[in-house]
Amino acid sequence: MQAQNSLAHRGAVTMVVGAVMFLVYAIVFLFRAFSGAGFEIGVATLNGVTPEQLNQLNPAVMAYITHLHVATAGFIAATAVAVIGLAWYGVRAGAWWAWITAVISPVVGLAVALPLHYAGAFEHDWVSHLGPIYLGTLIYVVGAVVVLVALTRKAPATA
Repeated sequence: MQAQNSLAHRGAVTMVVGAVMFLVYAIVFLFRAFSGAGFEIGVATLNGVTPEQLNQLNPAVMAYITHLHVATAGFIAATAVAVIGLAWYGVRAGAWWAWITAVISPVVGLAVALPLHYAGAFEHDWVSHLGPIYLGTLIYVVGAVVVLVALTRKAPATA
């Protein structure tokens, strides 16, 4: 029983590390929205048009893009904070409901967000744009699998 608890603890901590990477990405994404250094991480131009050029052409569009980036950063951060809490308090304690919720939440976000990145509507440096999220996801999934192993090894409750 102690080994399973230790395995669940290690897996939950690994999940937290992956989720902290999501949170850091969200913070960078937020600051980048206001810095004017590009549209977002790994996207310097939209088909050769810089943020400055687009702002000269239509400031309302740039304000709207910034608004969307801030909202996106907020949702990434909110998901990260939620799964950090679920992993640290629920998953680490061996609660199936917490593990299921902590797995489903980021999967929904990624399932919605990632497909458009491969539609070819704009060019992006996939390493800087998606690399940190993929790395965080990989770490998070490793932790989730470790916890899954621990949860499935638990001895059934006796009456």
